[in-house]
Order: sequence, then C-alpha cells, then structure tokens
Amino acid sequence: MLDAFSENLRHQRGVARDDVLSAVLATIRLSGSLQFCFMPTGEWQTDGVPRMAAMSGRPGGTMPFHVLASGSCWLRIGGEELELSEGDIVMFPFGTGHQLGVGLGGRLLTPILDLPPRPWREIPVLRYGAASSAVTLLCGYLQCEGVSFAPLKQVLPELIHIRTSAAAGDWLRTTVRQMAAEVVTPRAGGVSMLPRLTEIMFIEILRHQILAADPRSTGWLAALADASLSRCLSLIHDDPGRDWSLEELSTACGVSRSVLAERFQKTLGTSPIRYVRDWRLYLASVALTTTGRTIAAIAFEAGYATEAAFNRAFSQAFGAPPATWRAKAQS
Repeated sequence: MLDAFSENLRHQRGVARDDVLSAVLATIRLSGSLQFCFMPTGEWQTDGVPRMAAMSGRPGGTMPFHVLASGSCWLRIGGEELELSEGDIVMFPFGTGHQLGVGLGGRLLTPILDLPPRPWREIPVLRYGAASSAVTLLCGYLQCEGVSFAPLKQVLPELIHIRTSAAAGDWLRTTVRQMAAEVVTPRAGGVSMLPRLTEIMFIEILRHQILAADPRSTGWLAALADASLSRCLSLIHDDPGRDWSLEELSTACGVSRSVLAERFQKTLGTSPIRYVRDWRLYLASVALTTTGRTIAAIAFEAGYATEAAFNRAFSQAFGAPPATWRAKAQS
C-alpha cells in the first residue's frame, strides 16, 4: 500500500514538473538569429572578443553558439580549456567571450568581421586555407528575451556543452547532421530552413539543461523537485490570467499560507504572488514580440487595470517601456 502511494506521489510530481516545463518551453521564441559556416585549416585561433551581441544590434538575450559538424578543436573560456569533437554543441546564454582554435600559436582569425553584408541569399561559408578543411563549424547567435525571466536565467550556466555523440544525443545528432547538410549542400530555402532547425536545437538544449540540473540546489529546479512548490508552479502556469491569491494557492497545494510563502522565498527568492506577476510580464514580453495585439490588450491580459500601470511595471522589469521593447524586437 505504501509503495503504491509513493509511486503515485512520484507520478504526480513528475506530471506537475512536466506541465511547468511544457508551459515554459512553449513560450520560448527566437526574436532573431544568424548562422554561418566557418571552415579553417591548419593551426588557428579566434580572438575571443564577444562580437555577436554588437552584431545583433540587441545586446540583451544574444546567445552565441557553435556546432562542430566535423573535426575537432579546443575551446577556451574563463581560463579553462576543453576539447570539442565532432557533433559537439556549445552555447553561451549570456554572451560570454571565448576562443576557439587548433594547435598552439596559430594564425588569428576573426570570422565575424569577414562576413559579407546582409541580407544573404544563402548561408555564408568562410573558408580559410586552400587545403581540404579539417574543421567545419556552424556558428552564429540566437536572440531570445526568454532568458530574462529570472527563474529560467538561474538555471542557465555561462557555457552549455552537449556531446551529441553520446547515446542520449541521437535526436540532436540527427538535427546537427541536417544543419550541416543545409550548408555543405545548399538547396532552395536553406536560408529559411537553417534558422528553424537552430530554434529546434535550442529548445531541445534548454530542455536538456533543465532536466540535467541538480534538483537539490536552490532556484527553479529545486522548486520543481518540491511537491508543494511544483504543484503551485503548475497551477500558475496552467492559468496565469487567474486572479490568484496566496490562500487559493496554499489550499490547492495542501500547505498553509505561511509554509508556502516561506518555501517559495527560500527556494525561488520571491513570493508566489510576485512570481505570478513576473510570469505575466514575461508572457507579455512574448506577446509584444510575436503578435500584433495592442499594448492595452496585452496589459489587460497581464492583469493591469490601466495601460499606464502596465507600462511602469514592464519598464521596471525589462528596462524599457512596452512600445520601445516591441520596436527593438521588430527592428
């Protein structure tokens, strides 16, 4: 009897966690991206200057990435060095500067500065050296304001490194191969196809990162591992427009208001009601960048009685008024 009860409890926790993850991942949208192919030969190194954010024109939420389609090279970041092999994906959620290279003291390459002016009719391929390339890298950046949502931001490290050669990386490995094929053997529509494949890769990487994180730490992952907090988050994400009260949430979670508030504060550094507000504002930022709805309509859905009140809250959370935020996202 006890084993059955425990199994049911674990199942309920798992369902709540999956519901929250699904709700968050469903809101993730790229507001911009860039992809190019980098094929150096011999010994070489990049300079490590973080140029991607400047190139995007929107520094916030710019995440450089590299996919090693063939060959091997090293990566240096924060005084550490690691070896990358074929199929590896590296992503830098906060745009951290880094270097790539082969050998020691090789020639300095700055592929970002060598890219042709946009718009591009096909994905640029930058070749360095006449010999057959030993390294093929798919490089670029993703623009995603979703990382500004604090609980998600807390989950992400400076560097995400995934080896798709591992058994768990079968799905990603296939995507990487398809991305490489779109560049190496260009076909009609490749300029449109590659950003879509890149977005799919990004969502899968986020899911991998969230599920692989240590649930015993503080933050969002720890909250998802706690039965009461996971239930609370699931309720909020299932119906963010509802006028939630602390009493409603605590009753539904089977704990007192003080216990829920204390656990929320200790684990997530905020209160349940403030989390509701922040999640609504994040959803508003998604609506601003992905829909043509009026700011007044978005403000009402976010729970604000007036557009002026919404403007103040949004500016405080995102550093710019909604109209400015939308204009930058669409530029």
